[in-house]
Amino acid sequence: MDYITTTLSNLIHQTAFFNLTWGNYVMIVVALVFLYLAIAKDFEPLLLVPIAFGMLLVNIYPDIMAPYGDDGSGGGLLYYFYKLDEWAILPSLIFMGVGAMTDFGPLIANPKSFLLGAAAQFGIFAAYFGAIAMGFNDKAAAAISIIGGADGPTSIFLAGKLQQTSLLGPIAVAAYSYMSLVPIIQPPIMRLLTTEKERKIKMGQLRPVSKLEKILFPIIVTIVVSLILPTTAPLVGMLMLGNLFRESGVVRQLTDTASNALMYIVVIILGTSVGATTSAEAFLNADTLKIVVLGLIAFAFGTAAGVLFGKLMCVVSKGGVNPLIGSAGVSAVPMAARVSQKVGAESDPTNFLLMHAMGPNVAGVIGTAVAAGTFMAVFGVF
Repeated sequence: MDYITTTLSNLIHQTAFFNLTWGNYVMIVVALVFLYLAIAKDFEPLLLVPIAFGMLLVNIYPDIMAPYGDDGSGGGLLYYFYKLDEWAILPSLIFMGVGAMTDFGPLIANPKSFLLGAAAQFGIFAAYFGAIAMGFNDKAAAAISIIGGADGPTSIFLAGKLQQTSLLGPIAVAAYSYMSLVPIIQPPIMRLLTTEKERKIKMGQLRPVSKLEKILFPIIVTIVVSLILPTTAPLVGMLMLGNLFRESGVVRQLTDTASNALMYIVVIILGTSVGATTSAEAFLNADTLKIVVLGLIAFAFGTAAGVLFGKLMCVVSKGGVNPLIGSAGVSAVPMAARVSQKVGAESDPTNFLLMHAMGPNVAGVIGTAVAAGTFMAVFGVF
C-alpha cells in the first residue's frame, strides 16, 4: 500500500500544477491571446503561431530551454534551437528567404525610394536615445532600438552580436509582435499626418526594369554596403544572395528551396525558440515593459518620419508622390506596403499604391540592416 501511495504521490508531484508560479500562468494566458490573434484574427500567423506555442511550452515545462548538463540533466530541445538565434544563423537564413521572395524592381525603378526607407529609420535612433534615458546601457539601447524598424531577424541578430542575450527574448517578441500589428498601428498615424487630398494622389506607372538591372542590383549592393560596413555582410549578403537566386533565373531549385521549404523550416525553429525565451522569470519585469513601450514609440516614430518625408517629397515633386508610401519605409515586408495600399484605397478605390510602396519597403529592409551594422561598427563588434 505504501508503494502505491508513494508512486501516486510522485506522479502527482511530477505534474506541472505543483511547479508553476503565478507568472507562468500569466504568460500562458498571453500565449493563448497570441494564438487567438494569429488564428482567429489572422495577424501574421506564420510568426505568431510558433512564437506563442514556444511561449506556452516554456511556461509549462521550463526545462525545455535547459542546456545539457554533465549529469545528463537538461538538454531541452528549444535550447538548441535558441543557440542558432544567438549565433545569428537563423536571422541570416531568414534574410536569404526574404530576398528570394522579393522583387526589388520597384526600388530599382524609383531609387528615390531609398530616401523614404532611410527616413523611416529615424525611429531606431529615437528609440536608442529613449532607451539611454530609461537607464539601459549603450549596447542594450542599440539592441532595443532596432525594434523601431519592425524587423525581427535584425533585432535578434544585433542583440546576439552585442551580447545582450538576457534581453533577446523581450526584444524579439516585441519586434515580431509589432510586425504582426502593422495593420493596426500604422493606419491611424498615416491618417493623422496626411490630408484627404494627399491620400488621393495617384502616382505614375513605374518604368520597366530590365533583367540585367535586376541581376546587377544585388551584386552591386552587396559590394558597396559590405565594403562600407563589413559587419552587415551576414544580413545584406544573404538578402542579396536570395534575390540573385530569384533574378538570375538559372537556379530555380535554389530559389524555390530558399523561399519555401528552407524559409518555413527556419521560421518554425526561430519562432518557437524566440517564444521559449519568454519564461515568466525572464519576461515579467520592469525592463520588459520598458522594451515593449520603447518598441512601440520607435515604430510609431519610424512610421511618422516616413510619412512626413513623403509629404516633403510630395511638395518637391509638385504632387507626384503620395505621402502614404513613406510609411512603408519600415522593413516589415510586404505588410507595410499593403497597409499603404489599403489606406490609399480607402480614400480612392482606384488608387494603386502597392508597387510604389514596395520600393520604400525593400529599402527599409536594407536600411535596418545598415543601422544594425552602424551600431556594431560604433561598438567595435565584428
